[in-house]
Amino acid sequence: MIIGTPTFVWEYVRRLERKDLATLRVAIVGAEKMRLELADAFWQKFHLDLFQGYGCTETSPVVSVETAGRYAQRQLGCVERGSVGRPMPGTAVRVVHPETFETLGAGHEGMLLVKGPSVMAGYLGEPDLTRQAIWDDGWYITGDVAQLDEDGFITITDRLSRFSKVAGEMVSHVHLEEALHSALGSLEQRLVVTAVSDHQKGERFVVLHLDLGLEVDDLLKRVRDSGLPPLWLPRREHFYQVESLPIMGSGKLDLKLVKQTAQKLTAKATAA
Repeated sequence: MIIGTPTFVWEYVRRLERKDLATLRVAIVGAEKMRLELADAFWQKFHLDLFQGYGCTETSPVVSVETAGRYAQRQLGCVERGSVGRPMPGTAVRVVHPETFETLGAGHEGMLLVKGPSVMAGYLGEPDLTRQAIWDDGWYITGDVAQLDEDGFITITDRLSRFSKVAGEMVSHVHLEEALHSALGSLEQRLVVTAVSDHQKGERFVVLHLDLGLEVDDLLKRVRDSGLPPLWLPRREHFYQVESLPIMGSGKLDLKLVKQTAQKLTAKATAA
C-alpha cells in the first residue's frame, strides 16, 4: 500500500517503472486536491487505480476514502469523478452555508463540518482558537468547500482561505490554477496562485511558476481564448519565475510561504 500526496505521486509516475510497483495493491492520495490527470497518468503507467482520501490534523486525520466499488461506478460513467468517498464508520459530515451555518442539501456547495470520535477535543492551551474551530456540540469547521451527493459521497471543491475578493467578486485560486495548467497543457504542478493586497481592487493575483516553456503573454492569450472571465486574469507583470515551488515535508504546497514569497517579490518589483 502507498499513501501519499499528489506531489509525491507525480514523482512516482515520472521516475518509476511499472515493475517497481509490481507488488502494490492499493494507492491513496490525500492532503491536497488531486487533479484527475494524475489518476489517469497513474493508471496508464502502473495499471492501478489511484484512490483519493480526505482528512485534517484535527480529525486524527482521516475523514473519508474513496472505495473500489464507487471507483467502478465512476469508470462506467454512473457517477462524477473527483469524490473522496463516504465518511469513515462513526464519522458524520454536514455541508453548511459558510456564514449562516444553515444545512445545505445534496449537490449544493458549502463549508464542510465533521463530527465523530476522531475529532479533537480542542487545541491544547488555546480555548479561543478551539471555540473558533468547534461549533455546536462537537462539529469541526474544516474550512473546506465541499458538496455531498444523494448517497453521502463527498467532493471537495475548494478551500475558503483560497478565495480572494477582487473588485468585489469572490474568485477561487484553485479554479484559476486549473485554468492556467489546462492552458499550459501540463499534467504536473508548474505554478501556484496566491493574492496580495491591492489599494484599488482589494486584492490582486500573483502567480509563482517554474519554467513554463512558453512566454507568459502566450499563456495568458490561451486562457483568454478559453473563456475565463477577464477579472480573474493576473497581469503579466504579476507572474514570477522561481527555482522551485515552496513544498512542505508532507508534499503539500506551503501556502503560507507561497504568500510570503509573493509579497516579497511584489514589494521588490514595486520598489524597482
